[in-house]
Parts: sequence; C-alpha cells; structure tokens
Amino acid sequence: MKINSVITGTGSYIPTLVKKNFDFLNDTFLNEDGTPFEYENAIVIDKFKSITGIEERRYATPELTSSDLGFFAADRAILDAGIDKETIDYIILAHNFGDVKSNSIQSDILPSLASRVKQRLGIKNPNCVAYDILFGCPGWIQGVIQAEAYIKSGMAKKCLVIGTETLSRVIDPFDRDSMIYSDGAGACIVEAVEGDLETGILSHAAQTNTVDECFYLFYGKSYNKEDKSNIRYIKMFGRKIYEYGLNHVPLAMKTALDKSGVSIDDVKKIFIHQANEKMDEAILKRFYRLYKKAVPKDVMPMSIHKLGNSSVATVPTLFDLVKQGKIENQEINNGDIVILASVGAGMNINAVVYRY
Repeated sequence: MKINSVITGTGSYIPTLVKKNFDFLNDTFLNEDGTPFEYENAIVIDKFKSITGIEERRYATPELTSSDLGFFAADRAILDAGIDKETIDYIILAHNFGDVKSNSIQSDILPSLASRVKQRLGIKNPNCVAYDILFGCPGWIQGVIQAEAYIKSGMAKKCLVIGTETLSRVIDPFDRDSMIYSDGAGACIVEAVEGDLETGILSHAAQTNTVDECFYLFYGKSYNKEDKSNIRYIKMFGRKIYEYGLNHVPLAMKTALDKSGVSIDDVKKIFIHQANEKMDEAILKRFYRLYKKAVPKDVMPMSIHKLGNSSVATVPTLFDLVKQGKIENQEINNGDIVILASVGAGMNINAVVYRY
C-alpha cells in the first residue's frame, strides 16, 4: 500500500480589526523621495483598489502577536483533524518578522515562534520537534513540502504546518504600499495515510532566484524624510515583483503538474498567494496558456478583497475558508485536484499539486 501525505485538518484565524480603504483617506502618502503625491488620497485609493482588488484588510488587536494568531489556527487544525496533539512529530511554523508587539520596533524570535506555539498547545512530548522557517510569502507551502519529505522518508507520521504574520506592525504609514498588507494565520495537519490510491500531495516544485531578484522585497527607511530614527519597514519593488511572478510562477505550477501526471483538464481549484488580484489573474492566464487552454470559470478562489495580503497566511487561510464553505461560489470535494502556489521574498516560488 502507498504512504500518502494527506491534509487531514485545517484551521485559520481571521483578526477582528477591519481596516477599510476609506480609513486611509486622511493619511499622508509620500513618494520614495519624500515629496507628496500630486493627487489626493481618494484617487490614490481608487487606483489601488483597481489594481489589487483590496477593499479592506484585517489587523490583529494590540494584545496579540503572530505566535498568538498561529496558536489559534493550529488549535483549530488539530481539532479539525481529530488527532491527539501529543502524536505530532513536527511543528513547522512559517513567518517573516517574528513576534512584533503593538507600537514596538523590535522583532522577537527568541524562543522560536514554533516553540511558543508548542508551549501554548500544551504539548509535552519532547520528540515533537518545533522550528521556524523563513521563506517569504511561500513559507507555508514550503512547510507543507517539508512535511511531505518527513512523511515519505519515514521520519514522521503527523506534522503541523502553520503560516502566521502581523504585517501591520512593520509597515511605513507614509508608503501607499502599506495598504496592501494585513494580518492572519492558517494551519494544517499533514498525516501519513496508507491507501491503494495515490492521494494527498502528488508532486511539488520550488525555486529561489537571487542573482538580480534577491532584494525585490527588503527592509527600508520611511518615506518621511523628517523621520531620523533607525526604524526600517517592509518595502518592495512592485513592478519587478509583478513581472517576476508572471514569468516564474506559471512555470513552477506547470513543472509540478507535469510531475504529477495529472491533466490540466482535471484541475478543479488553484489557490494562489493573495498578493494582488491583477497579478494572480495574469499568472493564471499565463499558466493555462502554457497548455493552450482557456481559464475555467471559478477555478481560482480569492480572499484578498476582504482580507488583504497576510503573506504566509494567505494560502492556508483561503484553503480553510473554501473547505468550510465560507467563500461564495467556491467548494472542494473528495477527489478534486487542486494546486497551491506562491511567490515572495527571496525571491522564492513554489507549487504543490494535491488530490483532495
């Protein structure tokens, strides 16, 4: 019988603070050189929405950190899987900025966020190994790929994979790109399941491109030139990231799909990192074009309109919401072929082909 790597439970945490686009109307946005925009915020926000699709985003309440959000999502995933938490072999937690307290400038990753979540879950088993990974926005998917490796090698039977982030704590309020980012957490249990049919994770692909692309996302100073502090914030070269994603993500998806032996016609859903609506739509069109196919209706669920870009949390959160029937006109059923794909800092890309 085959040993399959199967997602047996999922969970997510959607923060409760809602920040709508019109809440930015009175903010001061500046160009990189510190000069003001030539047009008013209403126009900035309107253009922003037309490109990204974002209408609102969620922020964590001040008393919560990334590890708190990760714990909430993990606890729900364990409950959904119906497993004994003491039987978990690995806790793999993806993030990029650690625990950043509200109104703080310092990232806290000592101890690791995975260790904090294990402690919060009350897991006593010392053989449950907990560690963090930094892989940009594709971090959670990379954690799933690692879980698959542990299971197929016989090193694990159950893995908890978490993606959690509080990007609202590391944004420059003078940078209009700050409107993209949000907070959230998603998690899943990946288990070794015996069966005659191949199910769960069928194949995967990943790349890191650094020659020219390494610093497309980076830490930089505020656009407010009067700010003389040494505080640095998340910055990006949006156009370069868009072009990189468009050129590389479809190829990674094709590599994974071709390795799986599954036909493009059998793919029911594609869960892409929720970074930018227009970018995701363009990636999807180019992916199907590689097979000389048109994009099927409703193949790509979206959550960015209401939840924004929560980095490592977007894919597991979206997957969990669709699984729960909380995304309109979207569902997944037993036997469905789905693709998980992401792109982010590194620059990193990855994709997983999965039979649900």
